[in-house]
Amino acid sequence: MSKPEYFNLHDVTQGIARELAPGLNTRVFPGEQAMLSVVTIGPNAMGSIHSHPQEQWGVLLEGTAVRIDDGVETQVKKGDFWRTPGNAVHGMRGGPEGCVVLDIFAPPRDEYRKAGSGFGV
Repeated sequence: MSKPEYFNLHDVTQGIARELAPGLNTRVFPGEQAMLSVVTIGPNAMGSIHSHPQEQWGVLLEGTAVRIDDGVETQVKKGDFWRTPGNAVHGMRGGPEGCVVLDIFAPPRDEYRKAGSGFGV
């Protein structure tokens, strides 16, 4: 049986670092059945519109942003959360002050199990 592990959202030395795009950085915490990703998005920064087979939940922890789901833009603020079904086309743009998002993937994304760059799709 594996032991519990403890982490802190604000400890930037923890997790697997990935630069998703200019101004978008994440720290990834993989588990056996799910994966967490703490994403920092700079002011007005945006990554590629993409999809992946994993279900994804997101929680906006700080700032504001625009979620883009199948071409539809939705303003989100601190405390908002959402579910993105597997294979849905989506993306996000940071607000004027940037934002921090907690993403949860199930099952884990294999391409995020190692440091690197890009969305890996």
